[in-house]
Amino acid sequence: MASQIHFLDIKGKTLLSRDYKGDIPSNTIEKFPLLLLDLENDENNEESNYKPFVNYQGINYIYINHNNLYVCALTRKNDNVMAIIVFLSKLIEVLTEYFKVLEEESIRDNFVIIYELLDEMMDFGHPQTSDTQILKQYITQDYFKLIRKTSSRLVQPPNAVTNSVNWRSEGIVYKKNEAFLDVVESINMLINAQGQVLNSEILGEVKIKSHLSGMPDLRLGLNDKGIFNNESNNKNIDLEDIKFHQCVRLSKFENEKIITFIPPDGEFTLMSYRLSSNQFLVKPLILVNCKTKVHKHSRIEILCSVKAQIKKRSVANNVEIVIPLPDDADTPKFTPEYGTVKWIPEKACLIWKLKTFPGGKQFHMRAELGLPSVVDSETILSKKPIKVNFSIPYFTTSGIQVRYLRINEPKLQYQSYPWVRYITQAGEDYTVRLK
Repeated sequence: MASQIHFLDIKGKTLLSRDYKGDIPSNTIEKFPLLLLDLENDENNEESNYKPFVNYQGINYIYINHNNLYVCALTRKNDNVMAIIVFLSKLIEVLTEYFKVLEEESIRDNFVIIYELLDEMMDFGHPQTSDTQILKQYITQDYFKLIRKTSSRLVQPPNAVTNSVNWRSEGIVYKKNEAFLDVVESINMLINAQGQVLNSEILGEVKIKSHLSGMPDLRLGLNDKGIFNNESNNKNIDLEDIKFHQCVRLSKFENEKIITFIPPDGEFTLMSYRLSSNQFLVKPLILVNCKTKVHKHSRIEILCSVKAQIKKRSVANNVEIVIPLPDDADTPKFTPEYGTVKWIPEKACLIWKLKTFPGGKQFHMRAELGLPSVVDSETILSKKPIKVNFSIPYFTTSGIQVRYLRINEPKLQYQSYPWVRYITQAGEDYTVRLK
């Protein structure tokens, strides 16, 4: 695996390095910025910007770009590139859990704890413990060093580090044993000005918050026979890009299509999936129709309507319609039929907020803003689309459902309480074109 791990800024200057094997000269990383520049200038290689590694003079440079940082692993052997990339991705995830935001400043401010994490997560170039919850038990952000007992002896790593179930510690006890399961689907959709869906996808996650004692064994049942087996009686649900947490017994799933696992303590994502637009037929859940009228050299008038195209018993919460405006618009006046409207001049937009939006309802809003500059009416409107945010509880677009969540702790034999919620929300790219 990796011989060295390096953190570099956007210009390729090394911020922090860890050498695990000593088989590669320490100054080898200095060549990395030049190799990146060669890739960018290679006009004959259209995929150069997407290549996650470079080989030069027998050294493999395997890297990930994150928040204007490069995290780069060096190896001399013909190693599994994707395995190293997965480790680098996990390393970024762990550091983000510790520092909230991983950037150049957080690297400079946390040298000690990063070195400790690098030593615990990799040994002689081989990945070891990578679960944040386990690492936080003996590497803390508060002290920047290993916690010591009163006897001045170092705290031993948790048993979970050496157990086969290395994502969960032994001896966990809760007064009330509960498991909370959320099925969260984020829908991305591109809608034209006529309300037609041009493109759409669903990104789903099954999240669990586990407050269970001992070593519980869980079995999750979904309406999944058609999903996982592609049976014709459920062909409308064909999940793609399914990913499981490491706690899931993949052999059991592959052979019997059953999801069984011993959960980590606390919150984690058990499973993620994707549905492309050809896997489901759906109209816009929140349909926005926006008409604009430019009065020559003086003002712009906006007439906007929004309709909740969901079942009448459903309610969309925290609906936001972000309407782009000309940069120099001023003196706004709003007349919403329902909700509130706020002008955000620094972002050149209006935000129409509706706290609760019952299914089947439709509301209108009129806005008028001044235009101090003289601009051609054809080019005055922003080319940016309208952005829509919302959250709909007790509903999934794909139709995926939890049939059961069985909890068994063979030693303690306690009574447990599983809770299930469904949420559909707007993804990062739920947009409506103005033209």
